[in-house]
Amino acid sequence: MWFNKFTLCGLLSALFVMTSSAEKGVAFETAVRTAVTRQMVTYPKSTLKDLYKNFFQDKFGPGHIINDVASAARYLRHEMDSYSNMSGEVAEPTGWEGNFYRVNLSVLKKGIIPYDVFLEAFVRSVNGIQPVSIEKWRDEWHSIETIIRSMNLFLPDYEADKAEIEKRLANGEYVGHHSSIFEETYSPHYRIISKLIFEKELLPLLLTRNPKSQQVQVIECN
Repeated sequence: MWFNKFTLCGLLSALFVMTSSAEKGVAFETAVRTAVTRQMVTYPKSTLKDLYKNFFQDKFGPGHIINDVASAARYLRHEMDSYSNMSGEVAEPTGWEGNFYRVNLSVLKKGIIPYDVFLEAFVRSVNGIQPVSIEKWRDEWHSIETIIRSMNLFLPDYEADKAEIEKRLANGEYVGHHSSIFEETYSPHYRIISKLIFEKELLPLLLTRNPKSQQVQVIECN
C-alpha cells in the first residue's frame, strides 16, 4: 500500500494521540485506585457516599461560595467548640488529583494554626475555585465509579448509594454528604483548603508550631 508523506504524518499523529490517551487512561485509573485505597485504609468503614464526597471535594472544594465571611467565621468557631475528640489525620489530600486538603480543626483547638490565618486560607480556597460543569463531572464520576466497582470492596448499601448519587447528579446537584456510619465512627471535623495555600502557608506553621511531644501527621498525595 502506498502512502504519501501527508498520509504518514496523519497516521503518526493519530497513533501519538491514541498512545497519549491510553497513557492518560492508565494514569487516571492508577490515581483513582490509589485515592480509594488511601481512604479505605484510613477509614475502613467508608461507603460509596464517602468515596464520592472525597472525589467531588477534589473537583469542587467545599462545594459552595462563601458570601458571608462573618457567618462562616461564627460557624467555624461553633463547630470547633462543639466537640472534644480530636481524632483523624491533621491533613489529607482529596480525590485523585489532590487539588485540596482536608485540614482537621484540631489544628485550631491545639493552637497550632491561628484562627484568623486558618479562616482566611479557607475563604480564599473556596472563592478561588473554578468549577467544572455538572455534565463533565457526571462523566468523570461514572469513570471513577466503574473503577471503584472493579476493586470489589464490598461496600455496604452500594447500589442504593449509587442510585442516590445518580439522582442528585440528574437533578444538577453535585454536593454529597458523609454516610451516617462515617459520621458516627470518625466524627469528621475539617475544612477544605487548596493544595497551593495549604502547602505554602499552613504546612510551614504545622511543622514549626506543633508541640514537640506531638507528631504532625500529614498524608501526602503521591
